[in-house]
Amino acid sequence: MLSRAELTAQILDAKRAKNLTFEALGKAINRHPVWTAAAAYGQATCSAEEARALLDLLGLDPALAPLLQEPPLKGSLEQAVPVDPLIYRFHEITQVYGTAIKAVIHEMFGDGIMSAIDFEVDIQKKSDPKGDRVVVTYNGKFLPYRKW
Repeated sequence: MLSRAELTAQILDAKRAKNLTFEALGKAINRHPVWTAAAAYGQATCSAEEARALLDLLGLDPALAPLLQEPPLKGSLEQAVPVDPLIYRFHEITQVYGTAIKAVIHEMFGDGIMSAIDFEVDIQKKSDPKGDRVVVTYNGKFLPYRKW
């Protein structure tokens, strides 16, 4: 049986061979491009319909659909500190601004956390004469800690 990592490689190879974007894949399964990319990389669980549509669009074996429906081991990066420069920048942002972001969230909402389960992320490109800007929006439900 194929491993999830091997299926990810097949998905990405087929995506590249067919010159498809995550936006195009997302439209085919009626999902956001970032969620679709997470599913392709093995970090999100597809429904049976989503798995079949994705595999069909990519020309991959429909018998692999159950593998896309298994709950993944989320956050399974290979290193504790990512070495890819773009991923590392998000790690760096958290290191530099994490406590400040936490403090501001607590001032605004109280003691709690932002859900990574009831969560959305969006990425936009913003033109700027000094160089294009990356706009990343995190949108998560606030979950207050409860007292008992």
